[in-house]
Amino acid sequence: MGKYLPVLVLMCLLCAFSASCSDKEASQSESNDPKPQENLAAFGDVDKGNTKPQGNLKANEGIDVDLTVLSSTMVYAEVYNMMANPDDYVGKTIKMNGPYYASYFDQTGLYYHYIIIEDATACCQQGLEFIWNGDHSYPDDYPEEQTKIEVAGIFGSYDELDRIYYYLSVDEINIFN
Repeated sequence: MGKYLPVLVLMCLLCAFSASCSDKEASQSESNDPKPQENLAAFGDVDKGNTKPQGNLKANEGIDVDLTVLSSTMVYAEVYNMMANPDDYVGKTIKMNGPYYASYFDQTGLYYHYIIIEDATACCQQGLEFIWNGDHSYPDDYPEEQTKIEVAGIFGSYDELDRIYYYLSVDEINIFN
C-alpha cells in the first residue's frame, strides 16, 4: 500500500478538484495544498530575479505539448489525458507554467516539487511533479511556494516504493514576477 500512496493521493486530489468543478458555487474555490509525490534527485540553480524565459523555454523548438498556449478547456483536457494515459506521453517534451509547490514525504525523507497546472477558473487544478536536473538544494535554490514558474522537460516515469510515478525532467526553471 505504501508504494501506491503518492498516486492514490494524486487521484484523490484529481477527484476532489473534479468535484469542485461541478459545483457552480465553488467555481472560484481556493486550491488545496498539494500532497506528496515522488522525487529522485537533487535539483538545480534558480535565478530568483529572472522574469524572462531563457534557453530552450524561449523558443518552442522540440516542444511536443505546450500547455502554455492552450485555452483553459484544452489545458484541462490535455492534462486529464496525461493523467489517464501517461505512457502515451513518456519521452515527449512538455512545456507548462503555474505556481510552484514543494511537499515533504515522511516515507522517503525527501521533498517533492510540483508545478500546479491551472484552468481558467482555478477549480480543476492538477499538480505534476518535476525533477530539476543538476546539483540544487531545497529550499535554498528553489523559488518560494506559490511563485509562478515555467518549465519544459521530458515526461518520464520511475519506480519508487514499488510504484510507478510520472514526472517532468527539467534543466531550468523560469520564474515570473
